[in-house]
Amino acid sequence: MAEPWADTTSPAGRMVLTVFAGMAEFERELIHQRTSHGRNAAKARGVRFGRPLKLTADQRALAVRLIAEGKSVREAAGLLNCHPATLYRALPVADLSPD
Repeated sequence: MAEPWADTTSPAGRMVLTVFAGMAEFERELIHQRTSHGRNAAKARGVRFGRPLKLTADQRALAVRLIAEGKSVREAAGLLNCHPATLYRALPVADLSPD
């Protein structure tokens, strides 16, 4: 069924569609602005975004101790049931060098 207001061959139809497009763009910008403010407010309250951390603080401390005792990162990761790359991301570089 053809709608007369959506007839893009007439000047009136093009004007109506242009107005609708402008309103949609305006609404999109409002949504972006509101979500941005909401994200910033949540961050200010301490909300952490993203995936949950794989390792707890205790597990990270254990990994540092294991590596300091001479275990390899791969061995420490095996004991903690995580991938070695997870340890490399979770721990500072200084903690990964066995001294």
